Amino acid sequence: MRAIWSGAVSFGLVSVPIKVYSATTNHDVRFHQVHGEDGGRIRYKRTCEVCGEEVTYADIVKGFETPDGELITLDDADLASLPVKTGHEIDVIEFVPNDQIDPMLFDKSYYLEPETKAAKPYALLREALEETDRTAVVKVALRQRETLALLRVRGKAIVLQTLIWQDEIREPDFDILDNDVDLKPQEPSRRN
Repeated sequence: MRAIWSGAVSFGLVSVPIKVYSATTNHDVRFHQVHGEDGGRIRYKRTCEVCGEEVTYADIVKGFETPDGELITLDDADLASLPVKTGHEIDVIEFVPNDQIDPMLFDKSYYLEPETKAAKPYALLREALEETDRTAVVKVALRQRETLALLRVRGKAIVLQTLIWQDEIREPDFDILDNDVDLKPQEPSRRN
């Protein structure tokens, strides 16, 4: 495995230098679109919808459309200048009981490997999380984006689990769920 990020887990006066590795891999089969007649790959050209010209990647910038339709563009310098408060630290905000974490919020998983000199504080943090049945809620900036995440134990490793925001979870919108269902007394039921 190759580290994608390095920094430190910090809480109070403790700082544990670590490296971060992706904990998952994707085994999906990816197909290419090809011309059935001669097997040539199909390519798409990036064209500007205003002038109709083909645009190279070097000439493309990111744009954000505001709710009133205004387009705001940002280049690499703009993105690099955005403040990222946590830098290369995984900043522990608080420790919460494991059962208070809704799994619907989980996004991506990463393994944390301690630097050689940090093996003992890493093990102490791991054991403290495990023995107290707690998860650390943390702030971290990965790929220039600050996000909330969790530190939890999996075997002998500490896992960094990034989270999605609550407003990114859709509510189930199924009319059938509003129907009363006749359950027999011997069938288990729950009222939420």
